[in-house]
Amino acid sequence: MRIALIRRLLLAFTLLFLGVSSDSSAAEKENIPVRPNILWISCEDISPHLGCYGDPHANTPNLDQLATEGTRYTHAFTTAGVCAPCRSAIITGVYQSALGTHHMRCNAKLPESIKPFPMYLREAGYYCTNKSKQDYQFPTPKGTWDVSSNKKEAHWRNRKEKDQPFFAVFNFTGCHESGIANTNKYQKVTKNLTAAERQDARQLTTLPPYYPDTPVIREDWKRNYELITAMDHWAGDLIAQLQEDGLYENTIILFWSDHGVGLPRAKRWLYDSGTHIPLITRIPEQFRMDGQGEPGTVNDQLVSSIDFGPTVLKLAGVEIPENIQGQPFIGSDLPAPRDYVYGARDRMDERYDIIRMVRDKKYKYIRNYEPWKPILEYVSYLEQGATMSNMRDLHEAGELPPKIDNLFTEPKAIEELYDCEADPHEMTNLANHLEYHEVLARMRNEHLRWMKEVRDLGLIPEPILHERRAQLGSEYAILRQPDSLEYMDQLLMYSKAATQGELSLLQIGLNDEDNVIRYWSVTGMGNLAKQQPLLPQDVDQLLDLAENDPTPVVRIQAARALCYLGQAKVALPILLHHLDSGTQWDRVYAATVLDEINELARPVVDEMKVGLEPVKEFESQGKYRVRIINRALNQLLGTRNSVE
Repeated sequence: MRIALIRRLLLAFTLLFLGVSSDSSAAEKENIPVRPNILWISCEDISPHLGCYGDPHANTPNLDQLATEGTRYTHAFTTAGVCAPCRSAIITGVYQSALGTHHMRCNAKLPESIKPFPMYLREAGYYCTNKSKQDYQFPTPKGTWDVSSNKKEAHWRNRKEKDQPFFAVFNFTGCHESGIANTNKYQKVTKNLTAAERQDARQLTTLPPYYPDTPVIREDWKRNYELITAMDHWAGDLIAQLQEDGLYENTIILFWSDHGVGLPRAKRWLYDSGTHIPLITRIPEQFRMDGQGEPGTVNDQLVSSIDFGPTVLKLAGVEIPENIQGQPFIGSDLPAPRDYVYGARDRMDERYDIIRMVRDKKYKYIRNYEPWKPILEYVSYLEQGATMSNMRDLHEAGELPPKIDNLFTEPKAIEELYDCEADPHEMTNLANHLEYHEVLARMRNEHLRWMKEVRDLGLIPEPILHERRAQLGSEYAILRQPDSLEYMDQLLMYSKAATQGELSLLQIGLNDEDNVIRYWSVTGMGNLAKQQPLLPQDVDQLLDLAENDPTPVVRIQAARALCYLGQAKVALPILLHHLDSGTQWDRVYAATVLDEINELARPVVDEMKVGLEPVKEFESQGKYRVRIINRALNQLLGTRNSVE
């Protein structure tokens, strides 16, 4: 038993014998706090480009020092490659695809049974502050924080009692992708860097192989490194404040990023470039147990960002609610270390995609549920960055090497498998290599098991998700009905049929009473229609669904199939109708199809321009329909206008 623990026990027994309460005031007099303070130092949009992770270009002395005093985790990952979905999972300990917060820029409703974990800390007597990013994709419940703002009041120094334990979150926004893309922001964030802290873009040796080596892209990587150095200064200042307040040895520190670097094929994607993050912890000696937190240690256990919340609860001595899906990785009585971490990608602003990821220490499995979409799908916000714009220009000029150009042109594989040790940039898909058959089967089965365990909502189209939320009170409740597991089996079966062209099953699904099953069935028929003619009775069935199905997204997907079957004269008016009527998400689906079918939409170019008009009641979620139709028209007319 460690000396610090023995001292705490002796103090407690002595106070009990003397009839004195062993409260925090008494403990403070002995310099042995009852409960640790906990500080989160979080930042945005960085991969492990730190000196302590061996990056040869990183200039991060403060975080490197923190790592020498604590533990550096080599296998930490986020549940999404983008901020808001993974932040919703972090603050609740529940996967975003289970909560209904999986789409980027949505507004879900929490069930009463799920609370942001700081509420449990506050109930236990902790002072909880957040400076200042929330971005949880649901209204923050009252009582989550004592203070959450970007002002100085959101600080442990604002607590009224000095002996009150605190949980304080500080988030650095300067290294967000906008700091790379926006020159004014980049200059503002890095204005105090010295000449020695600046990078020479020409000397960088760490460009990933999925980027062309151009001055534009080198400049973005230079900016990324300098923004990280500015973040390191900020982190060092927070640590110095703890030391000034005499709290450094009473406070457990966790440093982390919300996801990977804010550049294409990284942020938003489920490759390691988008999900592998730095994680450093420092545990003062008096709080260490079971060999945890020894200075300078390197830990290779798998950690997910969904584990951060339950870990804080464990360290604070607060019971972890049963509905939390993460698990603690520091503290006493820990569960067995993870065998896998998981991730999900869904709608990114205006663009839908459904991708799931499972990773162990060596292998990464990715399942693409909409493989007909390219890897670098056009997302307006992403396209504003210099790297993406440069790559798009080179692609359109035919000047990219095939392995990079394929990111724009080739449909995705249904399954991807990577050896992340031998192939850290995940360039060689092993899914079709016979020698990896057993690995593929194991990872595929784990992905299916996890989706069922968390009750993944991603296979339910967003308009239908909203309808069912209205009926059941929250998205979370939709797949927690008595027959939900059997229903999930059906969703997985029909989504597989849609991607693999299982015609007989799709024909059955066209007549199913459930509108999600019909959705996947008509989607699959559309995929088949791209490659081959369908039977006359199938065409008749699609015509009936396009004109008469009660669910708009089913009608829209049926119209998509008809376009590929030479029935555009019937289908295009249906798509135009839904482009300008119904919910925002129905309109986005219609716009997406008009963009996808490309030349088949040329007869209605003039009519499509109605989609360039924003709809007032939907503006709070962004002009998503406008962005998609603008892109579609640019493709058809050979223009390159931007709508933002």
